[in-house]
Parts: sequence; structure tokens; C-alpha cells
Amino acid sequence: MGTCKRKTSIGGQAVIEGIMMRGPLVTSLCVRKPDGTIAQETWPTSSGGTPLFYKRTPFLRGIFNMVDTLRVGFRCLMRSAELSEMEEEEPSRFEAWLSRTLGKDLTSIVSTLAILLGVGLAVLLFIVIPTSLSSFLRPYISPFALSWVEGLVKILIFIAYLYFCSRQKDVSRLFGFHGAEHKTIACYEGLEELTVENCRKYTRFHPRCGTSFLFLVLLISILISSAVTWSNVLVRMLLKLLLLPVVTGVAYELIKLAGRYDNFLTRIISAPGLWLQRLTTSEPDDSQLEVAIAAMKLVIPENSQDDRW
Repeated sequence: MGTCKRKTSIGGQAVIEGIMMRGPLVTSLCVRKPDGTIAQETWPTSSGGTPLFYKRTPFLRGIFNMVDTLRVGFRCLMRSAELSEMEEEEPSRFEAWLSRTLGKDLTSIVSTLAILLGVGLAVLLFIVIPTSLSSFLRPYISPFALSWVEGLVKILIFIAYLYFCSRQKDVSRLFGFHGAEHKTIACYEGLEELTVENCRKYTRFHPRCGTSFLFLVLLISILISSAVTWSNVLVRMLLKLLLLPVVTGVAYELIKLAGRYDNFLTRIISAPGLWLQRLTTSEPDDSQLEVAIAAMKLVIPENSQDDRW
């Protein structure tokens, strides 16, 4: 619905019963509480001043921005669980001991471990398993064809993982907030007033979505991996791991390109990710749109030029 009339840098993330929106100056977290009210928190997006060179340099900035996004996103996910009052059950003896022992450091330690486990799972699913399975075909097909077989296995694993997640009740509700985030940003980019009625009209698919970014990472990794040796499977896995920052940097620049321009090339870049968003977003209800609108309004800068993409 509607033509995009502005390109904003504001982006967000669905969290438990809410939305995190990240603007150029302010980041917000809005969560629907059990009593129906919306808890709201804000904090500065950055520490101020000119961003460090590695956050401004093309290809290099994608690596550091991804790490920062993971860090902030997981922190907001943990905080949303608290605000939505999902953690009301009595802690176990082990949890109580950890809390007494680690004190205020517990949250940061748990966050770090969760991120490391997430990265480890990604390496297992998208490097170790595809390369190991494809290696059985080494005697029968060329290394170039083998790389594309490996890539196909990656994509199938990715789609299967998204499909499995979308079938889970709790995750399905999270995907509704994801759709609300996209609709609200699209409404803002369409220069319409941020109301539930206006936001409802817009599509739940957006070219700057993290789903699109992840698919681009997979696709670029297939292209780059086609030049990596198959003579030793373990060496191949290690080289692919070392090349991951390169893949991430290129994918980030492409997603920025797709978010900034709307032409034949960017529509090709965006198409697979937009299709996959059918799995990672769902149509939100009005209460979810209300949360997304509240989060969005908190991060819109007074100067309309500050959030230009």
C-alpha cells in the first residue's frame, strides 16, 4: 500500500510483547504489560559525537553494526521479558545461587553466553552441517558445483528453521509485532499520521528487514565460498569462518542500498528477503500496532533531516 515518500534510517526489532525502535538520536522500548498499559523506556542511541571511523567506513561498518545490533537487541529482549512480567515464577536454587554470586553482572554474563551460543549454533547450522553433508559428493561433481550444492543445503536449513519457528505459538505472536514494526515504519515513510488505521493499510514487508539481511549473508557466502578450497573440509570450514566478516560487510552495504533506493536492481536484491518475510512476519492486531506506534513516536527526531537514510 502506498508509495514511499521518505527513506528513514529508523529501524526496529520485535521483542516479547513489544517493540524496540532505534532512531538516530534515541532508542525506545515499548512493551504491553498484563494490565493493558504500555511500558515505555528510552535511552540515547549513541554516546554522542561523530561515530568512530570503523562505524562509518563502507564494508567495515557492517561488521561492527551487526555486533552492536545483536548486543542491543538481546538486551532489549531480556528487558521486555521483565516488563511483560513473564518471569514471575519462583527461581530455582541454582538461579538463586547465580543471582547471589554474580549480582549485577548476572544479566551481562547471561547475555554474552546467549550471544556466543547463538553464534555457535549459526556456525553449526550454516557452516559445519552444509559443508560436511556436501563433502560426500566430492568424488562425483566439480568443486564449483559442490559449492552450490552446499549453498542449497544452507538455504533449505534456513527456510526450514524459519518455518519451524513460525509454527510456534509464542514466536508467532512475536512475528505479529515484527509485522507491526514494519507497517509503522512504512506509514511514517509514506508521510501519513501514525494512527492504527493508517498503519494497518501498509504492507508488513520491508526491504531493510533483518530477514532480508540474513538471506543476503547466505547468498554472498555461497558466491565467496565457491572460491574456497575443497581439498580439506576442515580447512574449508575455517576459511569460511574467517571470511564471515567480509560476507557481513558486503551484505550490509547491499541492504543499505536496497533501503535507500527503489529501482530494478534494488528490487531484485530485496525480492528473496521480502518473500521470506512471509515466514517471519504476520499481520498484527490493533493492540500490537499501538505498541509499535508508541515506540516509533519516541524516536522520531525534531529535525526531519536527522533520520534520512
